[in-house]
Amino acid sequence: MKKLRVGIAGLGRLGKVHANNLANKIPGAELVAACSIVPAELEYAQKELGVTQVYTDFNEMIATPDIDAVAIVTTSSEHCWQIAAALDAGKHVFSDKPLGVTLEECQLAEQAVERHPDLTFVLGFMRRFDPSYAYAKKKIEAGAIGTPYLVKATGIDPEALVEGSIRFAHTSGGIFIDMAIHDIDLMRWFLGAEATEVYALGATFKHPEFKEAGDDETGVATYRFANGAIGTIHVGRTAPHGYHIETEIVGTEGSIRVSPVPAKNLAVLYDTNGVVTECVENFGERFADAYRLEMEEFVDCALTGRKPGVSVYDGTASTKIGFATTEAWKSGKVVAI
Repeated sequence: MKKLRVGIAGLGRLGKVHANNLANKIPGAELVAACSIVPAELEYAQKELGVTQVYTDFNEMIATPDIDAVAIVTTSSEHCWQIAAALDAGKHVFSDKPLGVTLEECQLAEQAVERHPDLTFVLGFMRRFDPSYAYAKKKIEAGAIGTPYLVKATGIDPEALVEGSIRFAHTSGGIFIDMAIHDIDLMRWFLGAEATEVYALGATFKHPEFKEAGDDETGVATYRFANGAIGTIHVGRTAPHGYHIETEIVGTEGSIRVSPVPAKNLAVLYDTNGVVTECVENFGERFADAYRLEMEEFVDCALTGRKPGVSVYDGTASTKIGFATTEAWKSGKVVAI
């Protein structure tokens, strides 16, 4: 069986997840190269994953003829030029979200994808591949809840990791750019329509450092979609119980709730604290299957020529909505999208 030879750029927290999946869990892939400006990350690739080709220069890595594809898990501001460079070098490309940090960057990535229709490009909206969300989508398509007209989404990072969020607040782009892109993508996916207007609010009650950075620790946004449907998003950074991801899709004939309790597993503890369900602690734990499945999709599409379900245009659309949400949050006004 032919294997897709992949080089990965970026081996931070999420990069390591993708690198381990490519090296150990996806039969159709072979991790042959790694690129990072952090020496410890390249050492990790060599010692833990057996990668022999390591680079500090992205352009040098993609010039290597031994590589068929590139997984980009670098800083968000680097994504679009790296996407274009890799595609122009004849490589299939997987990129983590966001597509870009400006709409102009997103358009450059779109043009690069359009220049190379024979190459596979997949954007890492991994929640679409999560078994529970994928199941919800199939049930909606089968008519199980009638016509979906409302999506309510919650995404709150754990208080245990708030110090990292505070450090990142100055450069995150604001809470909605930082926290809401996955939920925005899911709303578009479930409702089958584009958002036309948004109103947003933010608040900070516990960590004034967010306000000092021009950000907020909690944000809420309400959207109207072109087909008349509604979406609401609640994002935050201070969940005391763990990593809280919850989505409800309401239709004319029923509703579907995904993770109403972000349970760690199916075990329930009965003790002096009462009946306790432990919660997942971080995104890597909650979406471990989704990260593997989205990379399997990328590898299979690259090997077979099948078109993926997530396109570069999904990245641009979600980024556009994210910026409009940020404008609404800062201005206090309803913003047309």
